[in-house]
Amino acid sequence: MKYQPTGEQGQLRRARIAVAAVFCVHGAVTGNFATRVPWIQEHAGVSTGQLGLALAFPAIGSSLLMPLSAAVTHRFGARAALRGLLVLWTLALALPALAPNVYALCAALFLYGASAGMADVAMNALGVETENRLGRSIMSGLHGMWSVGALVGSAAGTLAAHLGTDARLHHLVAAAVLTLLGLAACQGVLDLRSAPGSAPPPRFALPPRSALVIGLVGFCAVFAEGASLDWSAVYLRDELGGSAGAAAACTTAFTLTMAAARIAGDRVVDRHGAVRTVRGGGVLATLGGLLVVVAPGPAVAMSGFALMGLGVAVVVPLAFAAAGRSGPNPSQAIAGVATITYTSGLIAPSAIGSLADVTSLVVSFGLVTVLALGLVAGARVLRAAARPQEEVSPAGAAAPVRQP
Repeated sequence: MKYQPTGEQGQLRRARIAVAAVFCVHGAVTGNFATRVPWIQEHAGVSTGQLGLALAFPAIGSSLLMPLSAAVTHRFGARAALRGLLVLWTLALALPALAPNVYALCAALFLYGASAGMADVAMNALGVETENRLGRSIMSGLHGMWSVGALVGSAAGTLAAHLGTDARLHHLVAAAVLTLLGLAACQGVLDLRSAPGSAPPPRFALPPRSALVIGLVGFCAVFAEGASLDWSAVYLRDELGGSAGAAAACTTAFTLTMAAARIAGDRVVDRHGAVRTVRGGGVLATLGGLLVVVAPGPAVAMSGFALMGLGVAVVVPLAFAAAGRSGPNPSQAIAGVATITYTSGLIAPSAIGSLADVTSLVVSFGLVTVLALGLVAGARVLRAAARPQEEVSPAGAAAPVRQP
């Protein structure tokens, strides 16, 4: 680790806390939204099929507009860009509940997803830069804070739903509160700007080759995560005859397992390195998938899903960290990896369902198990590059703006 003066060490600790708070706010938006989807469906008067179509639009918006984040960061600087993009994301929470029909809902969810994706790239790029300067892993913990925020947001949304609160009011209040919290958190993140005269990144560009390879590893992890989150409860109920309570508990346990593993993951990464950590996680996820496939009853399957949660938890944070050190433009590489992982999250639920229609859910989770094994084979691409001696901003080659 490069020596840092005492004052700079304190600044970096504050920056780490600030970016962790940003991740938490970002996750809280998702949690508040997810719990009110049934209300939004009823208010907009859409069928189940129409809702399924509408829920594809956040991923479409994210995938299309995430590459813009690098250009925004280059022009305005890392802190200002994150502040603006995070505000767009928190305010976008209010849009879906206001939609009166399926067309408006699709448009609202497109904007919701686009703002989510751009803010996601900006905060991950700043997280990678903070990690580089600290000289130790923090990305897993940052994604753990996102999960904590999602759980807190889900709890708030569950309470609002239980009280029968109109989702329009709930989301307007939540958007206002989270916007204020997000603005406060952004004040403490690193303030970095591109070097004078540096060329701006392209507004839209194909992901660099390095991001494609890293993204494939993230694809496997997110596919297993999305399949487990969306189908674990159905698997326990339909394949193993589990009760409704056990099915719901399985999904909750999977989420909590991932959050705990991400919060603890940085210590494991610092001790064993990214490659060994991902290989070990791949082994756990593969064993978990096998337990799910051969499970004679709900208890064994729940153990399998828990192992999969442990196994895939740190892969995406490490993929973002590897992308941020893979080339001269961290934001562009991170956007490329994020696009691939978002695509995986988009297709996983429908792919599992389509394959189950033709065969069975057991066969579908056999595919998940094979992809989990891919983490073992592909872990080496996440090997951490040497920590940069000359600091580089998330916008590309840049010099830091020294803060008082």
